Amino acid sequence: MGGSLNANHLFFLGQGALWTIGLSTIALIGGGIVGFLIALARVSPNKAVRLASGAYVQLVQGTPLLVIMFLGYFGLSALGLAITPLWAAGASLTIYVGAYFGEIWRGCIQAVPRPQWEAAEGLGLSRTQRMIKVILPQAVRIATPPTVGFMVQIIKNTSLASVVGFVELARSGQIINNSLFEPFLIYAIIALIYFALCFPISLLSRRLERRMGVGRAKLMPA
Repeated sequence: MGGSLNANHLFFLGQGALWTIGLSTIALIGGGIVGFLIALARVSPNKAVRLASGAYVQLVQGTPLLVIMFLGYFGLSALGLAITPLWAAGASLTIYVGAYFGEIWRGCIQAVPRPQWEAAEGLGLSRTQRMIKVILPQAVRIATPPTVGFMVQIIKNTSLASVVGFVELARSGQIINNSLFEPFLIYAIIALIYFALCFPISLLSRRLERRMGVGRAKLMPA
């Protein structure tokens, strides 16, 4: 690289953007699985399970994502475990996103009106049947807008993966800037790419919030 900004630099930024999307997808899927398990554990009738899942959430939410990534990459390497930057970043984001999804979805499960729980119990359904057939379908509707909205945070947080050597969008821009020394132009382009990735999701989240809000209002008795 060198000289002025050209098509090769833009192509390199495009590759970084694709890796950002890929890493966000890993975090969304992995964090979704972990978050679902945490949400169920947080409403479990077993006190020990509730305490353990609550401790996990508090520990992760109280630790900066940057520190989690350092521990995941450099900490495991110090223990003699070889791990690639992609795996380190993906695992760290999965742990981080799982804690937040777990709390979001726990709140949505508990937001299902109490009469729904009592009605399902009155029908003689087991706890598993109540969750699958009655509670979770309603909780999904409530959880959809905040879940979509949190995807914006996932995309932006992928920029921290550069600390473990993963070349995503922000790291790609840093590499180009080290060659061209045009920080304003390069980071302005990066900001526009992040905006292009995040703004449609933000619009979708607000639209879902309005739609779900109207739907819940129609269900409420007059």
